[in-house]
Amino acid sequence: MPNIPPPFTAPYAPDDAEIAARLLPASHLSPPQEARIDRTATRLIEAIRKRDDRLGQSLGGVEDMLREFALSTKEGLALMVLAEALLRVPDARTADRFIEDKLGEGDFIHHETRSTAFLVNASAWALGLSARVIQPGETPDGTIGRLVKRLGAPAVRTATRQAMRLMGNHFVLGETIEQALERGRPRSGQSRYSFDMLGEGARTAADAARYFDAYASAIETIGKAAGSHPLPDRPGISVKLSALHPRFEAISHARVMRELVPQLLDLAQRAKAHDLNFTVDAEEADRLELSLDVIAATLADSSLSGWDGFGLAIQAYQKRASAVIDHVDALARAHDRKLMVRLVKGAYWDTEIKRAQERGLDGYPVFTRKAMTDLNYVACAAKLLALRPRIFPQFATHNALTVAIVLELAGDIGCFEFQRLHGMGEALYEQLAKDHPDIAYRTYAPVGSHRDLLAYLVRRLLENGANSSFVAQAADERVPVPALLQRPADAIVRPQAATHPKIPLPADLFAPERRNSRGVEFGARAALDQLLTDVKAETADLKPIADATPDQANAAVTAARAGFAAWSRTPAGTRAAALEQAAHLLESRGAHFIALLQAEGGKTLDDSLSELREAVDFCRYYAAQGRRLFGGETAMPGPTGESNALALRGRGVFVAISPWNFPLAIFLGQVTAALMAGNSVVAKPAEQTPRIAREAVVLLHEAGIPASALHLVTGDGSIGAVLTAHRNIAGVVFTGSTEVARAINRTLAAKDGPIVPLIAETGGINAMIADATALPEQVADDVVTSAFRSAGQRCSALRLLFVQEDVADRMIEMIAGAARELKIGDPSDVATHVGPVIDMEAKQRLDAHIARMTAEAKLHFAGTAPEGCFVAPHIFELKDAGQLTEEVFGPILHVVRYRAENLERVLTAIERTGYGLTLGIHSRIDDTVEAIIDRVQVGNIYVNRNMIGAVVGVQPFGGNGLSGTGPKAGGPHYLSRFATEQTVTINTAAAGGNAALLAGDE
Repeated sequence: MPNIPPPFTAPYAPDDAEIAARLLPASHLSPPQEARIDRTATRLIEAIRKRDDRLGQSLGGVEDMLREFALSTKEGLALMVLAEALLRVPDARTADRFIEDKLGEGDFIHHETRSTAFLVNASAWALGLSARVIQPGETPDGTIGRLVKRLGAPAVRTATRQAMRLMGNHFVLGETIEQALERGRPRSGQSRYSFDMLGEGARTAADAARYFDAYASAIETIGKAAGSHPLPDRPGISVKLSALHPRFEAISHARVMRELVPQLLDLAQRAKAHDLNFTVDAEEADRLELSLDVIAATLADSSLSGWDGFGLAIQAYQKRASAVIDHVDALARAHDRKLMVRLVKGAYWDTEIKRAQERGLDGYPVFTRKAMTDLNYVACAAKLLALRPRIFPQFATHNALTVAIVLELAGDIGCFEFQRLHGMGEALYEQLAKDHPDIAYRTYAPVGSHRDLLAYLVRRLLENGANSSFVAQAADERVPVPALLQRPADAIVRPQAATHPKIPLPADLFAPERRNSRGVEFGARAALDQLLTDVKAETADLKPIADATPDQANAAVTAARAGFAAWSRTPAGTRAAALEQAAHLLESRGAHFIALLQAEGGKTLDDSLSELREAVDFCRYYAAQGRRLFGGETAMPGPTGESNALALRGRGVFVAISPWNFPLAIFLGQVTAALMAGNSVVAKPAEQTPRIAREAVVLLHEAGIPASALHLVTGDGSIGAVLTAHRNIAGVVFTGSTEVARAINRTLAAKDGPIVPLIAETGGINAMIADATALPEQVADDVVTSAFRSAGQRCSALRLLFVQEDVADRMIEMIAGAARELKIGDPSDVATHVGPVIDMEAKQRLDAHIARMTAEAKLHFAGTAPEGCFVAPHIFELKDAGQLTEEVFGPILHVVRYRAENLERVLTAIERTGYGLTLGIHSRIDDTVEAIIDRVQVGNIYVNRNMIGAVVGVQPFGGNGLSGTGPKAGGPHYLSRFATEQTVTINTAAAGGNAALLAGDE
């Protein structure tokens, strides 16, 4: 039996300085070696910069495009967005608006004839001609002006689409594998290809099956045309695991291993039959461990014995790259195989940074400085070269310095290759082939339709076109060659400089005001296992809690009134410190509250962790805001001899009535805001979730909130009515239904005595608008998340989706297919996506609505749910938005098609609901987005992303109209609503004169 290594594990986000301390000393080579590297790199850079101007016949590559349309310019950014979306827009009206929107953002007219590269010149001419139609300008003889008036919109559309296709033709080897093979026929100096079948990750089972068939067909086609060369001279194919499974994610580990491993093995066996290079492409950091598990299980199959073509890509910008190499080598040893390893620097760097910040991780899984990535790449290259011939290294780079360093490290052994992306690096590799004819390189060639290639093209342009990238700098002759020869180690110098000074750690994202709440990366096996262990060890006390009587409710208000004076006089700094201590206790007891949220609230692990973090954020945010607002007086202007000061003070007793859908976060958000403002509080949680509230109150008391200032009263709506009717309350903060908010408002208005504030956040018929420029995969992701996460039981959840009819069929099909892949069941199971609704009463209401919609609307999808309080996701298409007359608080999505010219009717329909909580917009047309934002009165608008999960202090949450009163929870204006304002004016000259004025110098 082979000695199989254990599953891969390594610290997810280790300290950069520790890695730099290890890499820096080993990076220095001997002076003769460094001199040879400089000579080689300089020669390659000069080749890149040498332009072929003969007869203007240079086709041009990415370097030429970036020289002409730098991504730091408006034209470059507009071109990027056009390339990403235009060819997938089917209707003329939307295409015309999109083109006008983007070409109007820059000066494309003056790019028409500046380049000698055919690709750039032709693209620039088409874009410039289009821009003249959009922004007509006369030439001295008036010919262009007259021409463009005759051309009109159809010609603009044709010219711009052709410019995009021209770019696509250069960066994609072929729209089909047959076309790619024809274009990639062996020619002198270069015969190796690796074909990448373009496309986004699968969202549906049908997508995954389609991608599998495409890979299988491509393998057969490539194999038949491969000739008789042995490996590694034979062509290859790259496969993306996320394209082969619709839920390629860490929490679906068991399912992925069960379903995906046989498929990957099938494809590998087909590749082996033709002795091809078969590379598993790299994924995002949170999928690394899962990817390696799938690869290890596939490699273990004895049917692959004797084949040296299996490979994988490793990203050097990931801090775990070196550990991955060790793991892959261990797998090769265990199975007595030779493996190919493609070393890349890495894509999606910005996405990795954002994800780590959003999840509140301890650090980043990728390096924040490009020089550290380059340093790690060289270190990984050295390790791979040392593992030859068991490991066959494939170095993917367009960096002349990196190529020169690898050549120096490789010596004369051979047994490795370089790789470049089709359409990039031609000049560099042509020179390399001349100087080192014995060195092999492979072209990594995208294959796919123009519509599918565009998002890919934009990502490549972003990677290679950023101002800090070698490709962009090498194309800029203003950058001196010696600057391009700077070694990564010389840019870092010392370990303490390994991190980017302007990219704070996720924990410090909101510093110095407050600390970000700490999260857990589910893609890190050790972290997830520890969390699951900790949660399982907790016991949730679900013993019944007796409802308060009306007398007890009234007594709580009286007691809170008695405690108000002392608490309101407590310094703001002391109150804030208590809230910060509460945040600390919440994080330290996170597993306990997660167990409670799952047991009493029916929340999944992901939802429970998110809610815990939100509660922590509320405590810290209101503490920071409170120190600023209540920490002293604000001096006001006035005449000499007089002082004027404004101060905020607590109002008195606040009643806080919170919902069951966020029984910890909203409960604590309301209570801590009222307390920070100097009020005493009587808190009444939802009748379904009193135990979570009880634990939260105990924690706040432990953190330093006096029992006299915070009182808990449990019960149903009748107890809430008793509290809001009490004559001694000074305000009510409420989150729940619009009907209950109206009832509270009437109760408060009917009372004699002071007029007290009602701070209400209710629900909404929340809508999303998706036009034809939107990326279907992104829409599907965001719709499924917004409509079905938390079983649709969020105030912000998507209820009504408007889809442009030109793309509606494809988008609805993808959304329904993605919903079909969701797992519904026990919320304590980490693999569950959709848990139960709160109780049987809620289920019965939702079931009744489903029955009504089944009769009145077109059913696109109906999931299946287990017995109990479960409601499966449903998708209905309505004839008219008016069919949805009230908020449906569950996993039910309603879809309406609209014509592009009828967008105004869509906005009118949204307005007619009377709600104004959340709105989603998916569009690449800035003018459309701006027009919608300007038109609708909605509290939170989310563009090209999901529309749930508002972050405290980042996306203050709340609506208007039927959706609430404002101000927004988690925002800078919230605390002031809990306070009264007091101005104190003192006549400082009352004693007979203003001495300060009289004594002042002229």
